[in-house]
Amino acid sequence: MNPELKQLTLVSNTIAILAADMVEKANSGHPGMPMGMADIAAVLWLKHLNFNPKQPSWINRDRFVLSNGHGSALLYSMLHLSGYEMSIEDLKCFRQLGSKTPGHPEISTVGVEATTGPLGQGLANAVGLALGQKIMAERYDCRTSQNNAAGSIFNHKVFCVVGDGCLMEGITSEASSLAGHLKLNNLIVLYDDNHISIAGDTKLTFTEDVCQRYAAYGWSVQTCDGHNFAEIDQALSRAKEEKSCPTLIAFKTTIGKGSPNKANNAQVHGSPLGKDELEKTKKALCLPDDLSFYVPPQVHELFAKRQEELLKNYQAWEKLYTEWQDNNPDLAAGLKAQLELAEDGNLEKNLVEQAQKFNQAESSRKISEAMLQIIAEHLPALIGGSADLDPSTLTYLKNYPDIQAGQYNGKNIRYGVREHAMGAIVNGLSYYGGFLPYGSTFLAFADYLRPAIRVAALSDLASLFIFTHDSVLLGEDGPTHQPIEQLASLRIIPNLQVFRPADALETAICYSLAVQNHNSPSVMILSRQALPVISRSENFNPEEIKKGAYIVSQFKEGGHRCAATTSQLTEEIILVATGSEVALALEVAQKINNKNVRVVSMPCYEIYKQQSEIFKSELLPKTAKIVTLEAGVTLGWAEMVGGGAKDRILNIGINTFGASAPQAILARKFGFTADAVLAKINNWLQ
Repeated sequence: MNPELKQLTLVSNTIAILAADMVEKANSGHPGMPMGMADIAAVLWLKHLNFNPKQPSWINRDRFVLSNGHGSALLYSMLHLSGYEMSIEDLKCFRQLGSKTPGHPEISTVGVEATTGPLGQGLANAVGLALGQKIMAERYDCRTSQNNAAGSIFNHKVFCVVGDGCLMEGITSEASSLAGHLKLNNLIVLYDDNHISIAGDTKLTFTEDVCQRYAAYGWSVQTCDGHNFAEIDQALSRAKEEKSCPTLIAFKTTIGKGSPNKANNAQVHGSPLGKDELEKTKKALCLPDDLSFYVPPQVHELFAKRQEELLKNYQAWEKLYTEWQDNNPDLAAGLKAQLELAEDGNLEKNLVEQAQKFNQAESSRKISEAMLQIIAEHLPALIGGSADLDPSTLTYLKNYPDIQAGQYNGKNIRYGVREHAMGAIVNGLSYYGGFLPYGSTFLAFADYLRPAIRVAALSDLASLFIFTHDSVLLGEDGPTHQPIEQLASLRIIPNLQVFRPADALETAICYSLAVQNHNSPSVMILSRQALPVISRSENFNPEEIKKGAYIVSQFKEGGHRCAATTSQLTEEIILVATGSEVALALEVAQKINNKNVRVVSMPCYEIYKQQSEIFKSELLPKTAKIVTLEAGVTLGWAEMVGGGAKDRILNIGINTFGASAPQAILARKFGFTADAVLAKINNWLQ
């Protein structure tokens, strides 16, 4: 055996046993995939992947995404060996509370590029990461010195490991189709083609020709023996040189390779090897069978040498980057602002000024269109598109080109009818850094994006999701397109801000809050139907909207408008509404006789619930009866307004599916007219 082959074998065996030891100690996990992919990981991390473990957020590092995140023990082993902040003790805490090594990779662990686990989302994240590199390179790469020496500060690759399960999920078909269309030649997908899934051999359910499928997507496709180091090296080298399209390498592997009795068996997918089998496996791989979490000194030496090589690469890039900064100060300032998601300081002011131009009824999707144009002008990081619905969601940025193959310096992403992939690609752009990405579709189809929205919230991503056609009042399209439960279902996702503005001013403030929030995703809920301009007092301060809920207006007995302040606690009835129902609540309030009535708009419950108890008790005092009004399910509203006895809270909503009819007829059918709401309130009061 030649020296290099001997070294790679030792490294691979060490990786496999580290992963098996982690799963064994935790008595939980998936050893099969890490053991089967250890040969590929050894070659990739020692010879191809470009990174700097001492500068883990280096913008030109290669990205490594583990889409089949159940194989996390592989990634954690590589982070440890490669010099990241991942100690042997961290590996020993695999799947334990508060550890750096949770069951599936999470972005909070240094060196993890994407939170993965829901199969297939990681590949779509990788498409977003690859697209991010293309956009950055076209925006900022240029001649780096006055003597025209060419150089690139954004020339990294994105490597993504997937398994059979990932490729069965529909999201990967959507994402891979778009990646082929965009010719993302910087994307390299490593397919762990072991023909085993949880239930057994993949021939039970998965008999398609994956390579032909990817060739049809416009990808370069290779097949390779995943246990032949020379073939692995050559395949990765060819993929890195590909100039015209993304690459899929189908590595033929054996799940659980090295285990004498469990290799190539579904048992090894998601269960520990067991003490006896682990000892036999260590003997078979020529490692001490009486030691756990053992790393031979030669392996440490190899990775230390690799770190020296990587440091030289990083230092060469740093020199190039410094030269680029010196010769391109305007570009350098622009890149810094984009990476910080910074705006020029005038964004909110300009949004509010734009809102004041809407002096007649208009849909909030149309208002949003105007706001997005302003945000794009003031915020270089903004980028996005819709699921082939720009004419309906009105999310197209008019002054900027489309992003297409070979033309990446735009702001409009044409996602096509691919909602599921769109959500995860949006997250991939967020993971990349320097982007405030958005995706858009109808609210009824938010469920297509729900897994991606949930992961965005889990990962504290500054992703933006824009949903239009927000209620049954969209009209004739009928119940398949009319959201009912979506608002409530989005509000129950932790760490997600859900905005439903009532008019232009609220839309302006909601967008300002959303783009300034860099620690969690935001959702904008917008109407298709026109919304009246809400009349506020002359001295109204838009800062009130930033509290998530505020007094729109108050009425004395007989329907006479009066000053709106939270210090007045004499209201007998409070109407709480969102979006299009705020104007309806104002109309109803004027018709309620012999009562003091307050109308509260709640454009963002998540922000409201963070306010002080004093503010909340003044806004919605316990002495008042509360009526909530929203064209969706009433689930959750009692808690949102503070709870209490049933005779204190009346929730008016729609707890059935919609119907196909003109808007006015639907409003009458579902009781969303002023007279219908008033009748319900009077009956309740009696």
